[in-house]
Amino acid sequence: MNTTLVAGVAFTAAGLVGYLVGLATQYPGRAFSVTSVMVGITLLAIGREGDSA
Repeated sequence: MNTTLVAGVAFTAAGLVGYLVGLATQYPGRAFSVTSVMVGITLLAIGREGDSA
């Protein structure tokens, strides 16, 4: 199992959920959901890169 790919999926999913919740209600730290999505997409790209080799 590619842990980088799994971490990317987890960060992206958590960030998207946090972003959608942040649209409905204000909570402290909601800007970190965008950061989580960016980190998740980066990890997804790195994890997919490792599978192609």
